[in-house]
Amino acid sequence: MRISALSTLLIAMALGGCSLAPTYERPVAPVADNWAGESAQRGSPINQLVWQTFIVDPDLRRLVVIALGNNRSLRQTLLDIEQARAQYRIQRADQVPGLNANAAGNRQRLPADLANNGRSGVVSNYQVGLSLPEYELDLFGRVKSLSDSALQEYLATEEAARAAQIALIAEVSQAYLVHDGARRRLDLTQQTLISREYSFALISQRRSNGAATALDFQEALGLVEQSRAEQESNLRQKQQAFNALVLLLGTKDAAKSIPERLQKEPMLVQDIAPDTTSTLIERRPDILAAEHRLQARNADIGAARAAFFPRISLTGSFGTSSAQMSGLFEGGSRSWSFVPNLSMPLFDAGRNRAGLSLAEARKDSAVAAYEGTIQTAFREVADALAATDTLRREEAARRALANTSSETLKLAKARYEGGIDSHLRYLDAQRTSFVNETGFIEVSTQRQIALVDLFRSLGGGWSQQAKAR
Repeated sequence: MRISALSTLLIAMALGGCSLAPTYERPVAPVADNWAGESAQRGSPINQLVWQTFIVDPDLRRLVVIALGNNRSLRQTLLDIEQARAQYRIQRADQVPGLNANAAGNRQRLPADLANNGRSGVVSNYQVGLSLPEYELDLFGRVKSLSDSALQEYLATEEAARAAQIALIAEVSQAYLVHDGARRRLDLTQQTLISREYSFALISQRRSNGAATALDFQEALGLVEQSRAEQESNLRQKQQAFNALVLLLGTKDAAKSIPERLQKEPMLVQDIAPDTTSTLIERRPDILAAEHRLQARNADIGAARAAFFPRISLTGSFGTSSAQMSGLFEGGSRSWSFVPNLSMPLFDAGRNRAGLSLAEARKDSAVAAYEGTIQTAFREVADALAATDTLRREEAARRALANTSSETLKLAKARYEGGIDSHLRYLDAQRTSFVNETGFIEVSTQRQIALVDLFRSLGGGWSQQAKAR
């Protein structure tokens, strides 16, 4: 009998696992096949870059490594992966029958009117053996579909963690760029303030000698105070960017890790050429996570369909039993039980049909979410390409404008000191030069930030690490 029960179990397991889930087909991407713009045809291919090569500045790379190891938000996301992995393992375990070792003893006194022999006494019962907990034969794939759904949810969580890593790299890079831009503007403002204070001192001396008017004096004083106000504004922006970096790094010594020196060389690869839209769909973590969730909802439909069919479960035990503990392993004490159970839904007030409708509606919602994620990603890449294209040209124009303003300032100063032009024209050249120099620094910072946005929106160059796991 034991061999027959075991054979039945093995045959049922071999026949089980027939899935009723629909065949999964990836929805067609609702976006164009290629990108527009100059950056789509020029620069380093994104599939040849990882973040370690995209960031060429060693200080910034070091800060990113610190953040990846210590940022609390990223740590919480990685712990979510562990929860999803454990949930998948729990669900997958339902596909394999369990086996428990049991030992039990029972002693009770029965009154005479309940005893079989009509006499009161103490009855003992001891059992030792192995038992099979309730195990469902997955003839229609219900358990397998639930396991597949849990697997896809786990994979979606893993992709979400990759997205969090990419976002953290981008945030650290952009915060560092903002901090660097604020330092460069602060340095420019401090140099300008020194120059204007020197000019103000000369004007004050000339006014004392009657060679300068009260208007010249007030104009020079106004430029000095403007520089002081700009200095405080840039100092505040620098400190706030510094605080943002400290938070992202997540260590108590983060402040000591941030270098104070000005960066003279580019910190990033200056041109990136994206691949086609299909490559973006295969690379970007949030799109992959949305597709895994869609596959999970597809598997849920299989579980909902299987609920309409009979469910067979098995329980059993094998061991030895005796009325005396000393007789547990003596001859003739062997005992076993085999309890198959069949249940078939006949009337459930529409519960199973509603469950199937719910699963199908959730899949339709997941399709919409997947397509929406692709469209959002496509827009982010297109915006980043447009930004890098226009900011590259604007940066070149502002660099030329700042150089022209600097030469104009030198000429205006020489003409003023030579008595050819008025002091007012010299002051106007000072204002224009400062504004154009500041504008160049701001646009240069914006272009570097746009490059980070483009790298992030294209998937962040994490594909090689993902394949290595």
